[in-house]
Amino acid sequence: MKQGIIQVYTGDGKGKTTAAIGLAARAWGRGMRVKVYQLLKAAGTSGEHWAFMVFDPPLPIYALGTGEFIFTRKPTPLEIEHAVKGWELIEESILSNGNDLIVIDELSHALNIGLLDVNTVVSTLMKKPAGLELVLTGRDMPPSILELADLITEMRMVKHPYQQEFQAREGIEF
Repeated sequence: MKQGIIQVYTGDGKGKTTAAIGLAARAWGRGMRVKVYQLLKAAGTSGEHWAFMVFDPPLPIYALGTGEFIFTRKPTPLEIEHAVKGWELIEESILSNGNDLIVIDELSHALNIGLLDVNTVVSTLMKKPAGLELVLTGRDMPPSILELADLITEMRMVKHPYQQEFQAREGIEF
């Protein structure tokens, strides 16, 4: 039986989601059973959704958010409902023992802004089947999640176009 680990991609630099999506595509290409969950994005709002739909067969990617920018305000009841229902799907996938790799994108943000309860998430992650690889992304990952991780990669921003007022570009940042 193969050993799966918990990977965390965190930090203030660009590339956390991109690395996770790349790993998902690599695993899918090798015949692994993969699911990607994006806690804050809405369906069809990022390039990976379109790319994964044309894979043969399509790589399962689930947008579980409203797509609204909620980092600077309190989440609405609808946003919390999306996250909680989304976590129920994620938990079912983790515990099903039917996957080789699961990506949970923007997990830290969902925890840090109060969409999900960190104790609930940690409890589920601790029940991960031995062969399942989990990839968790987002800046400012809570310490309790970092403690569970077997691999932590920190993306560090040295210089970024946003510092010169550049806007996110379709196909590059989303």
